[in-house]
Order: sequence, then structure tokens, then C-alpha cells
Amino acid sequence: MLDRLVCCVVNLETLGSVRDIVRDIMTEHTSSARTPDWFPDWAKHLAELYFSGTTCVFVLHGNVHDLIRCPGPDGEDTFVTLQDFLASQVFGNWGVVINYDLGSGMRLQAGNNSERLQKMVTHVSPRIGDPGTWPRSPDKVLDQLERLIQHSLLRDDKANREELAVLFPYAQYLVPAAEMSSLSGATGARLVRLLSWAQNPYIKRTQMAFCLVADKLSEVNDRLVTNPHVASIEVPLPTEQDRLAFVKSVTKGRQDSLGDFTEESLARLASGLNLINLNTVLSGVKSGGQLQSERFKRLKKTAIERECHGLVEFIEPQHTLDLVVGHQAAKSRLRDDARWVGEGQLDAAPMGYLFCGPVGTGKSFLAECYAGSIGIPCVKLRNFRSKYVGETEGNLQQVLTVLRSLGPIVVMIDEADAMLGDRRSSGDSGTSGRVFSMIASQMGDTRYRGKIIWMLLTCRPDLLPIDLKRQGRAEVHIPLFYPQAEEEMREMFRVMARKNDVPLAEDAVPDIDAARSLSGADIESVVLAARRAALTAGKEAVEQEELQVALDTFIPSAQGLEKELQELVAVLECTDREFLTDDWRNEVAQPNGRARLQERTTAIRQILEM
Repeated sequence: MLDRLVCCVVNLETLGSVRDIVRDIMTEHTSSARTPDWFPDWAKHLAELYFSGTTCVFVLHGNVHDLIRCPGPDGEDTFVTLQDFLASQVFGNWGVVINYDLGSGMRLQAGNNSERLQKMVTHVSPRIGDPGTWPRSPDKVLDQLERLIQHSLLRDDKANREELAVLFPYAQYLVPAAEMSSLSGATGARLVRLLSWAQNPYIKRTQMAFCLVADKLSEVNDRLVTNPHVASIEVPLPTEQDRLAFVKSVTKGRQDSLGDFTEESLARLASGLNLINLNTVLSGVKSGGQLQSERFKRLKKTAIERECHGLVEFIEPQHTLDLVVGHQAAKSRLRDDARWVGEGQLDAAPMGYLFCGPVGTGKSFLAECYAGSIGIPCVKLRNFRSKYVGETEGNLQQVLTVLRSLGPIVVMIDEADAMLGDRRSSGDSGTSGRVFSMIASQMGDTRYRGKIIWMLLTCRPDLLPIDLKRQGRAEVHIPLFYPQAEEEMREMFRVMARKNDVPLAEDAVPDIDAARSLSGADIESVVLAARRAALTAGKEAVEQEELQVALDTFIPSAQGLEKELQELVAVLECTDREFLTDDWRNEVAQPNGRARLQERTTAIRQILEM
């Protein structure tokens, strides 16, 4: 635009005043950038970047294999693929739209408009031959595209230039993520070609655009993705409004076909599903059946786990905080938070929690009970690390995209100190550092306060980086301890029996010495051992005799210095003294109490390392 202005100034005598010229240029530029109100935000962003002259090369990633809603002139919504949406809507008025991938080769894209397709063939054929003769090799295809670009740039008649848009689905196979040493061959040549188009100022001034489409941004070469002349745009999962429009298009007003749902409630509960998965869920409705709530929950769970490539596991909480024994202050805090989240008071909810304490204190159980008290989904993050370059980051990005659309949701990360890593690369080409940065960034994104509730579970919170434990991320640190009093231990026996559906006789729980320091997991093991003994004796319910024998013969697995260290670091991590037991609260309140605990912790570490 600046070059045009300079040329206009030089020819001022024949073209009029500078003010009129500037006004004409800006009017033309602004009108070109106008997009329909119904366009998704990512498409509007693409148009803004293009018409601002910032870039002409875009990398679209994320939910790129889904359907896009297109409102029709008659009020009927249609749903098309991303490539068709780009060709018929974003670049719908452009002269030539070319689609190329390694599997199908190069072809013209005009949606269902045969007249427009014929015009494209008429324009392109004299320059690069008939479509039947087009090559399939990526390097030869890029040569053909170079010819089209050069022909357009060299035309003197700018008004009659044909606009050119090129789509590259599955771009990760065209310019894959790779080390510098492997970029000296054909892959490097393709990368250089795309970068040269992105940086060419003449192409930016002409109506040309190049859209590379990939599932995961990390699978595309980062030298292209991070180039300042290239824009990366995430295509998100559909909004509730889009899901509602899709549900209406499927049911076509047959409200009775949705069974337990209304169209609005189904669209709301389908958060986290793309439209293709939602179409699968509604497959029974199309054939005249009814959608039942149990079937919907099962299909949604399966679809999301498949969408995340098995990297998350849905957990259906069966219990609430009422089943948790002891930890009164912690339960009170969690109940308040659960109530606020349920009432929509998200600003009062923490970003996340850190549950710490010795092994067997019920960290996972407490997290599940919290989710059950709110009544929201709960997922457990599985190991997303891969041995292949870029796949670990891509896996994590896919999971985070789904989690953002699912909220409110509880995300449990067990053994968080081992799962999340830290900023150090550890000889893995920086993968650990990038993973840590992605998770830390998401955990600290306050837009998702109360929508994504992080729960980090670990018996060694001292090994977690301080970045994840600070305020604004996992900000509430709750230490858990073994049952402290005899009555608490007796109640724990009853709770573990209910949890495992073990029938207990009225007086089955014997006298217990609290000094034995049994964890919840230990007590559960004793109850199950007594159950086996009762079944062997032909008894329906566990009586005191079986429970006493199981208790006397049980040997805890976590004792000694390891257990003491885990308890010490949990006390030191605590963010509220009310969460501590009376003994530990008194210990911390002593002069230099925390300092003495830190000294003891250091001494135990040194002994264990030796």
C-alpha cells in the first residue's frame, strides 16, 4: 500500500490531491477486509491479518478435520469441511483456489459451483497445462505454483489479475518438524520456497494467500511456524451456538427424538465434542430412535478419549466429600469451593490444588470426591510423552484444546512431580522444557479460573518446580495425613468397607492402637484381607475375628525415613495452618519451627542419598 501511495504522489498532477488518493486507498482496503458477522472468530482473524498486509501465509491447526457451519440464505444451516469453507467462503470471490496434498495431488477447489470451477480451469490451463497433466510430486507442484505466481506478478494489468489461494491439507507431511541436519534435501527446499513466498513484499501486495492445514502445530517445521511473516491460527472446537445449530439440523424439529434432552441442553452438555463426533452421538436419532442419557454419556466419553488419542481417562466420581474421613479443615474448604463453582461464582474458586502427603493417604480419592461434590466431569491425565520429534508437544496441545472446551472440569495429574517435569531439557532436545511451559501457561491462564480445576497429586511436592506451586496456579496446598485417633481409624474401616461393598458386622471393628500409623490404603488392604477370610469361612459378613487376624498379620509397606520425609515436605508445603493436625500445628508455631523441619528434611535427604 505504501508503494501505491508513493506512485500516486509522483503522479499528483494527473491523479488529484494526496488527501483524495489516501482516502480512496484506505476505503478500498477497509471494504476488502469486511467479513460476515457469522464467520467464526478464527476466520475473522485470518481476514484481518491478510488485509492488514501482515502476512499471506497461514498455518491452520487444531480442529481442522471438523465441519464448519455456514448459514444459508433461506435460514437453513449447512455444514462443510474446512477446505470447502475456505474455498467457498473465505476465498469465495477469488479467481483461483488450488488444493494440494500428497495423497490426492493438485486440484482446483470451487465447492459445488461448477461454473466457477470451469472459470478456474480456463484461467489456469494456459499457464500450467490441463488438470489431467498436473504432477503429484510436491517439488514439481511447487514449481507449477511458482509459475502461476510469477505470471500474476508480472502482469501489467493489475485490475485483471486473478486472485490465487492455495490450500495445503496435511501440511505436516509437506514441511515436517525436523532437525536442521535433515533439511538439506527436498524438505529444506520446500521450506525455503514457502518462506520466500511469505517474505515476498510483492506477493503481499497482490491477492495471494497460502493456507497450510495440520492437526498439530508441533508437527509442522518450527522454522516456518515461528517465522514473523507466517501466522499460526488455531481452529477451536465448535461453540455451543454451533452445536445447537447442528443438533437442530439433525433433529429437524423432532424434539421427542432427543429423549431425556432438549436441543439446548444437549448442545450445552456436548461441550468437548466436535461436530463429527456429535454426529456419531446423534446417529440413532437420524434413524428414528431416541437419545438416552446413559448412551449419550458413554458415547461422549468414548469420543473424547479417542479425540485425545487415549491420553486422558474419564473418571465418573461415585462418592462425595461426605465419605472422606478426617481432614475437617480441608473438607470445609473444598466444600465451599465446590459450592461456589456450582453456583457460577468462578472468581472465588482457586486455579488449582496441590494434594500432598505420604503414600496411601487418599490423595486420588479426595480429588475424586471433590469432583463428585461439584457434579462435574473428572479426567486423569495419562502419560503423553512420545519418543518421536514434536509428538509429545502435539499430544499435550490436543489434550489442552479439548480441556478448554470441556470446562468446568477437574484435571487430576497423579505423580505430578514425575509427569510434569521442569524447565530443564534433560538431554531431550528441549521437549521437557516446552511441555513444562505449555502446562504452566495453561494453569496460569485466569480466563479458565473455575473452568479447568487442576489437581496435582504427589507424595514429594518438594520435587515440583515452584512455578507450578505458586499463587495463581496450584495455589491451595492441602497436606494429608494418616488417621490420628482411634475413633478416626475405626471410621476409616467402616468407610473402606462401604467403598468396596464389604458387609461388616455391627461390632466387627476391633480396638485399634492409633500409634500403628496405618494409612487409608493400609486399612483398605486389611478390610479386603478380612473379606477373603470371611468368604473362606463361608460367612456373608466380616466379623471381628477376621478383621482382628487381618490387622495383626498386616505389615505396612511405607515406613521409616521415606514416610517421615514425605510427611515433612507435606507440612512445609501447606498454605493454611488449619489443614495441619494439632501436633504439626504446634510444631510449626514454635520459634524457628519451620526452620527445624527444613533441617530435618535436609538431613533425611542426605541419609537416603547415601
